[in-house]
Amino acid sequence: MSRLDSMRRRITAQIDGINWAAEAVTGLEGDVLELGLGNGRTYDHLRERLPHRRIWVIDRVLQPHPSCIPPAECFLEGEADAMLLRLAKKGVRIALAHYDFGFGVKDKDVAEGARLSPLIAPLMVPGGLIVSQQPLTGFDQICGPATVAADRYHFYRAP
Repeated sequence: MSRLDSMRRRITAQIDGINWAAEAVTGLEGDVLELGLGNGRTYDHLRERLPHRRIWVIDRVLQPHPSCIPPAECFLEGEADAMLLRLAKKGVRIALAHYDFGFGVKDKDVAEGARLSPLIAPLMVPGGLIVSQQPLTGFDQICGPATVAADRYHFYRAP
């Protein structure tokens, strides 16, 4: 598969997964967490799909497309560990998280997901969902939408 085809497969999985999860958390109280802003495409999609929920965003730097800049009070700039601890200290509760961190080196990405998982867990409401491009630990892995291959994206329910 070409890298371009792989990218299309990833983007389609992201869209389908986020749409599925946004629908699935309809009855849950809680905010949304975007882990990795990048240029803001996913944040923009979350904003459109979940317009009545507060969306917290964590990233090392703020450099999205100008139309995708989150409100200053919802953007936490810095290392994910410290920012997740800050959200926990505030008492933030998350119904839907999208994990989109990655270095592009599989072993490094898997290790970071495993390291950050215990910091994400205390934020999640019971039954909350995590849509992730990386494998995470400590959550119940579930099947996402039928349109997403099991190896392309990961779906988790918080205990």
